Amino acid sequence: MPLTITWYGHSAFGLESDGNMVLIDPFLSGNPVHKTDPATVDPNTIILTHAHNDHVGDTVDIARRTGATVIATVELANFIAGQGVNNVVGGNHGGTASFDGGSTKFTPAWHTSSYSQGDMVVAPGVPSGHIVRFGGKTLYFAGDTALFLDMQLIGDEGPDVAVLPIGDHFTMGPKDAARAARMLRAGTVIPCHYNTFPPIEQDPLAFKAEVEKETSSMVLVLAPGVSAEL
Repeated sequence: MPLTITWYGHSAFGLESDGNMVLIDPFLSGNPVHKTDPATVDPNTIILTHAHNDHVGDTVDIARRTGATVIATVELANFIAGQGVNNVVGGNHGGTASFDGGSTKFTPAWHTSSYSQGDMVVAPGVPSGHIVRFGGKTLYFAGDTALFLDMQLIGDEGPDVAVLPIGDHFTMGPKDAARAARMLRAGTVIPCHYNTFPPIEQDPLAFKAEVEKETSSMVLVLAPGVSAEL
């Protein structure tokens, strides 16, 4: 079955297959590189990697409107449920949660995680990555993370696609992301979390050249708002 992926900029992605839609980290209305009206997306499922505001994004409004199930680590899931979202699944590293058309396995990520309202931190917790099995593909969304050696184990899960941050400063940069690509051994690598803000400005074509020189992976560089069939 065909699987379409859309990059909305930053770390926000949409997956569509067989009438089902999954949103990953839907930072849409406040995204400075690509504005997507949250009212135009109708997901069955929303998957969150961590609680930072630029990843939770429009989750609550979208889930209230559509009834989408939100999947996140436990503390963040509890916070989302407290905002009037009815369908919430909390999990943790190593666990798997099913959703319409697929499943996701929580993986570790080396980062921080907190949702802020004004001067208050209201949703602490831990970050995660996700191994999403959907549309006949296995996709690893690393979330915001540093490079870590256990990516070799994630590579053993057989990802067809690895979605990796390359921005540096807050996550791994291009060189570490290229090392991650070697460990993950995915057929396709998609860079994200770059060029949204000045501290994370990067050249994705230079990253593509390095990965394709050093590994057997192909790098798919998407422009914000553009879709591709995998």
